[in-house]
Amino acid sequence: MIEARLRSDGDAALILSGVGARPAAVELRGTRAVVGGTLTGRGKTWTAVLPLRASRWGGPALPLPSGDYRVRVDLVDGTTAQVEASVPLAQLGTLRAELDDGVLRIGPPVDPAYDSGEGQDALERRYATRTASLENAVFFESFYGRNASCNPLAIDRELTRLAPGVTRYWSVVDLSVQVPEGAIPVVDGSPEWWRARGAARLIVVNDWLRRRFSRRRGQVVVQTWHGTPLKRLALHRPGFDPRRAAAVIKEARRWNVLLAQNPYAARILGKAYAFLTRPIWVEGYPRNDVLTTGDAGATRAALGIGPDERVLLYAPTWRDDRSEMVDFVDPAALAAAADAVVLVRGHSRTLLPGKDAAGPRVVDVTGFPDTSLLLLAADALITDYSSVMFDFSVTGKPMYFLVPDIEHYRGELRGFYFDLAAHAPGPVVQTQEDLVRVVLEGDPAQYAERYAVWREKFNARDDGHAAERVVARILDQGFVER
Repeated sequence: MIEARLRSDGDAALILSGVGARPAAVELRGTRAVVGGTLTGRGKTWTAVLPLRASRWGGPALPLPSGDYRVRVDLVDGTTAQVEASVPLAQLGTLRAELDDGVLRIGPPVDPAYDSGEGQDALERRYATRTASLENAVFFESFYGRNASCNPLAIDRELTRLAPGVTRYWSVVDLSVQVPEGAIPVVDGSPEWWRARGAARLIVVNDWLRRRFSRRRGQVVVQTWHGTPLKRLALHRPGFDPRRAAAVIKEARRWNVLLAQNPYAARILGKAYAFLTRPIWVEGYPRNDVLTTGDAGATRAALGIGPDERVLLYAPTWRDDRSEMVDFVDPAALAAAADAVVLVRGHSRTLLPGKDAAGPRVVDVTGFPDTSLLLLAADALITDYSSVMFDFSVTGKPMYFLVPDIEHYRGELRGFYFDLAAHAPGPVVQTQEDLVRVVLEGDPAQYAERYAVWREKFNARDDGHAAERVVARILDQGFVER
């Protein structure tokens, strides 16, 4: 029989112990992280220590992402031992965990007293009636706290350079999310999260403001959004729904400033969100500065990719009718056929429900913290309807569009603002076989004229200085003080 306990002193860990020969290996296996255990024992009994922390992509060891982890014990005879032990829910400082029939469930370190409907209601009431003065601080949130990335991250870096005295809070789903140096992580739904969002003079987000929002006098919201749109959004989505329209208008009224990558996006976003009377800053995307100023070497090294290897980045968008990433590509077969490393990047909405792709020369980078660095490291992009196409074109490198469901997506799910096939700066194909053919045999020069027109329309302000311009406006308008 295998016994288990959770260790809370020092580094949080799951401790397993058993009788008999020491196992060959013990591990925690989740959809986005795997942790190996350290084994000790001399033949009569054994102990395994499984730290509830992990390091990925060369970053620091951080608490495991929230989710379920199967406990696996591989014996020396090739069999697998069953772990049936259970341990009740425990607060372990940086996370909370419970073991139930061999499955370790990890969650964010929010006190159970607040992690309930009544608890959150109490925090919301306190948030809405607060009277303390605003802080010279910024509350950042990217993709609902799933990572610290995108335009908010680029603004954070530039703001830190110019105004190091500004306090920076980052909203995170749990403490597995790495935040910029010097920033303060606040876990979504915790008392600290509610307090920070209510206390910061400036709020910088790239998606909707979640939960209840109550603006205080003097508080400013800068909505950076997260991409130039090809697919219809907000008020422009197919099928008019009065409740959705009301929610869109209510959300847009929370914003003081909207950031757009280009004039085209400014027009679309302004109309789609009925954001017609307040300022839209057309300054390029801060997240794309690194595409003209950065070096791909460090990212390639972190991913274990040699400097001379060809890298294909497969980055499809999410689908409204499914929770996991589309499976239109066999990444291992693509890697073999193209003699390349294939990076698989699912949309942020598929991070939690999905699982990592695997195979020879395949690296799943859905959990990689910064998409911009992946674009910098890739030699070519394969996408479908994702706004990543408008960012990758800053590099001038080849793009391929794999769209086997284009009729369904265009006609039923979302619809487009323009005809992708007529304007795409690269081949548009519907099968993996055709994709391999154009990757191996296609001539990028065939699309040079289209590519130039595309970049002129969508990337004119992506010159490596977008973050400088945006932060200069933030400081000039007194949203925070130096």
